Amino acid sequence: MTKQFTVGIEEEFQIVDPQTRDLKPHVEKMLASGDPALTENIKREMMQSMIETVTPVCEDVEQARKEIVRLRQGVAELAANSGLAVVAAGAHPFSHWQSQLITEDDRHKVLEEDLQDVVRSILIFGLHVHVGIPDRDLLVEIMNEARYFLPHLLALSSNSPFWQGRVTGLKSYRTIVWQQFPRTGIPSTFNSWAEFEGFINILIQTNCMDNGKKIWWDLRPHPFFSTLEFRVCDMSTSVNTTVMLVAFFQAIVAKLVKLREQNIGYRIYDRALIMENKWRAARYGIDGLLIDFGKKKEVPMRDLAIELLDFVDDVADELGCRSALNHIHNLIKDGTGADHQLEVYRKTGDLNAVVDDLIHQTMKDVTWVEAAT
Repeated sequence: MTKQFTVGIEEEFQIVDPQTRDLKPHVEKMLASGDPALTENIKREMMQSMIETVTPVCEDVEQARKEIVRLRQGVAELAANSGLAVVAAGAHPFSHWQSQLITEDDRHKVLEEDLQDVVRSILIFGLHVHVGIPDRDLLVEIMNEARYFLPHLLALSSNSPFWQGRVTGLKSYRTIVWQQFPRTGIPSTFNSWAEFEGFINILIQTNCMDNGKKIWWDLRPHPFFSTLEFRVCDMSTSVNTTVMLVAFFQAIVAKLVKLREQNIGYRIYDRALIMENKWRAARYGIDGLLIDFGKKKEVPMRDLAIELLDFVDDVADELGCRSALNHIHNLIKDGTGADHQLEVYRKTGDLNAVVDDLIHQTMKDVTWVEAAT
């Protein structure tokens, strides 16, 4: 089963100055100083204070863990060589977008010209997970069904409670900032890959975009690869949380495919209903109530997390991801990244202390994983 549902992971890191704790536009120097064996899996992004890692295609979650650790350690070393550090979180606690430098290449210049301050203000950091589905009509069918679970995984990943020095009152403020972009949010449903391609072609023909990668939904069929790309999550500080989220996305896809093989389709819910849960996930994280639309009742997100674990139980061993999935018990008990950031702030009243803790926590699991191997 694992070879069918391969995974690939993209992580967006903040480049910070450990002295000022502010973001530092240093991606070009970091890439120029790196070993090509490492930098072939590292990319520029819109802001020069962001650096993105991209794993090779991984057959299972444990291979993905090794690649995530290797690349996280690699970018941390590139940063340290310049006296800097990397932070994994959905947003920086106090940096302002107005002071950021845009990456000077054709792709990002075109985006800036098209979207103006909308793109300049997207000072946010996410986790993207690709799951391979070779049959593209099946891929679209699974996308329609998997949309329901996006708020649940957003709640588990919530890790951006601050914005430009303010306590926002939300657990994932990144979600609010990101929705300024066009073609974002929960996708509509499609009856086939051909229908999805037709939709893409209309947007290209009418000069809305020049290719399908400029659809930035929370879940999208990749226009060039046969993967379903989950884009809803905040960037996770903890490697173990990242690996858990990867495992859930892979397992949800595998379970939905398994149900279809048994002629059992998962219920498809209206986009507007899923958006209600997405708002609750962004606002409250795992402390909130999400709606069970089948039962038409509110359910604590912590209970839904256990239900989700039960839902994928019968594919976990086939995929070899049970250990990764079980990290959810720690998260339910200890809270999400957002909860941890807010706790540090409550204890210290100091956003610099929050950044210091994020620097430490970003590398904590890397050391732990290395020690365990």
